[in-house]
Amino acid sequence: MARIAGINIPDNKHAEISLTYIYGIGRQTARDLCEQTGVSPGLKVHDLSEEELD
Repeated sequence: MARIAGINIPDNKHAEISLTYIYGIGRQTARDLCEQTGVSPGLKVHDLSEEELD
């Protein structure tokens, strides 16, 4: 399970949706974060590489 900012984010959801589990991050901010980091928002968290999770 990936852990970001002290929050366990679900592995079985898309990256964009999983980021919204962090307090203060909504859908638009999650999309912006994915775009800025180069992570595909449609990939599920368990499919991301260690590099992308970092």
